[in-house]
Amino acid sequence: MTGRWVRGAAGGLLAGAVLLTTAACSDDGDNPVSGAVSEAASAVASAAEGVSDAARQAADKAEKQLSEIKNGVDAKDDVTLGEVATDADGRTTVPVTVDNKDDKTRSFAVQVQFKDGDDKVVDTVVVTLSDVPAGKPGDGTARSTHKLSGTVTPSVGTALRY
Repeated sequence: MTGRWVRGAAGGLLAGAVLLTTAACSDDGDNPVSGAVSEAASAVASAAEGVSDAARQAADKAEKQLSEIKNGVDAKDDVTLGEVATDADGRTTVPVTVDNKDDKTRSFAVQVQFKDGDDKVVDTVVVTLSDVPAGKPGDGTARSTHKLSGTVTPSVGTALRY
């Protein structure tokens, strides 16, 4: 997700929230739609503010890498992430395993998002596993682009088989 996309989405959702809040007002003071819209607007604003420059740059780079893959198919269900560790340089790592369920040798690009304790993305990397034999697993390691602090949880953002 690019920084422009995040800002654009946040702005669009906030504008929509204002319109919906205005349209959903009632005199009884007991309007669940108004409360839900307000909570959504707050969540979007918080998310937009909470993304660091480093995370934004990493996300931009990951998006560019994934956009260069032609004829990729969704392989998110074929990816397993292992236990988080810290390497000798202080970077966060996580083992990545893909299961090539195709009948041909394929390559995989897996976007791994590292999230902090507040579920905010603090880093994003793309791991490429090339030439995974048909019906076999392939292994790689996702390594953060910079040192991460606190509790970090990895998740698969996008995975493409090509």
